Amino acid sequence: MELGKDIAAVVTGGASGLGEATARMLAGAGCRVAILDMNAERGEKVAGELGGTFATCDVTDPGSVSEALAAAREAHGQERVTVNCAGIAAGMKTASRKRDSGEVVAHDPGLFQKTITVNLIGTFNVASKSAAGMMEASPLGKDGERGLIIMTSSVAAQDGQIGQVAYAASKGGVLALTLPMARDLSRDGIRVMTIMPGLFYTPMFDGLSEEVRNSLAASVPFPSRLGDPGEYAELVRSICGNPMLNGTGIRLDGALRMAPK
Repeated sequence: MELGKDIAAVVTGGASGLGEATARMLAGAGCRVAILDMNAERGEKVAGELGGTFATCDVTDPGSVSEALAAAREAHGQERVTVNCAGIAAGMKTASRKRDSGEVVAHDPGLFQKTITVNLIGTFNVASKSAAGMMEASPLGKDGERGLIIMTSSVAAQDGQIGQVAYAASKGGVLALTLPMARDLSRDGIRVMTIMPGLFYTPMFDGLSEEVRNSLAASVPFPSRLGDPGEYAELVRSICGNPMLNGTGIRLDGALRMAPK
């Protein structure tokens, strides 16, 4: 798909991190960009800088997703590129002992459910509703492509660490969605891809000390640093431009394989 002024794009989680970098890349390529996020203040600021539009969106609420997509389509027309970056990180072991008392406690079921709901079900809500809109659109180009959906998993989908059962399960689910969703939508010319980022410098790293960040960066074989969100965005650009990329996940990790902890 050739990016440009005729292409409308939607980015969830577009107010910061990987999503913001992607929104800026798409706008720089000439696309009409809509940012969907819970952070209205930041989302409106970024959208304003890009000449795009913002819609508040809770990806866990199908009604909120429908309203946000409707607002994006009213402003820019049917989206042809949808990038799902909205998500949360959670850490807790399957079962663990309290340090003070030695009491054994099971994983908080509410935390597990919330992580699955935001990362997996939220991604599906956006992807399925976006795909329904794309199916009504006219084909583009020689291959008859109608749209592209890119989802964000994580290397944790394959290398889940200690304390990442909820997060790894949610991101593994996103990865598992990729092929059957691409097969579901293939007859209508809609591609589906997933990116599995490794260690990228996003706002969630702001709470870590410089020592911890340096240690994490050193664990990446090459280049030995944290990834830049712009490098995620560049992979999005490459996926957009290569129609044979469909139905699979791509690790973006500098050859990192996560240790148990």
